Amino acid sequence: MKKIFSLLLLSILCVGMYAQAVDFQKAVRKFKGMSSVVAVATRVDHKAAVANDEKFIGTMTIVAPDKMNISVADGKEQLDMTGDEFTMVMRGREHKTSSKKDNQFVAFQAVLKAIINADGSKLHEIPGVTLTQEADIITIKMDPSIGEDKKKRMLFSSFKITLDSKKGEFRTLRMNGRGKNYTEYSFSSFEFKQ
Repeated sequence: MKKIFSLLLLSILCVGMYAQAVDFQKAVRKFKGMSSVVAVATRVDHKAAVANDEKFIGTMTIVAPDKMNISVADGKEQLDMTGDEFTMVMRGREHKTSSKKDNQFVAFQAVLKAIINADGSKLHEIPGVTLTQEADIITIKMDPSIGEDKKKRMLFSSFKITLDSKKGEFRTLRMNGRGKNYTEYSFSSFEFKQ
């Protein structure tokens, strides 16, 4: 009886993981075979100690297989991923890192590449990545497994991406900072080029 129950539970878990993988594929279906994507990007900087959030408008450009650039405030503020390299310009300061030397960006890079290349087959293997779904929205959380001392010195403590499986679009990218501070990008008006 215990074996039957264990097999049934394992089957349910496997079906659930397969369903999430299928919905991920559905959410990124428009990215499959594309050469580039352009969308309107809106960035909100939230500081818990400040009453009003800062808001910037710009563009997100994605070029397969591994380039993404989000540019707001007439190009003065940017987030750029090219291969393993990440560059972020915020408030006139440039921050550079690489997923090869900074554990914080390993999962972030892997998830972005999975979206850009419409291949979520290995998402469940990435440490610190969880995938959930509520209605048509898929949420991918990335929480790097690093020590608390290092987290205090990092620009961001975790990341969250949402995808719309009904529309097949990348909806938001949230980068959580210290405390309740965060930077969130939302995307709209997508143009996919084959």
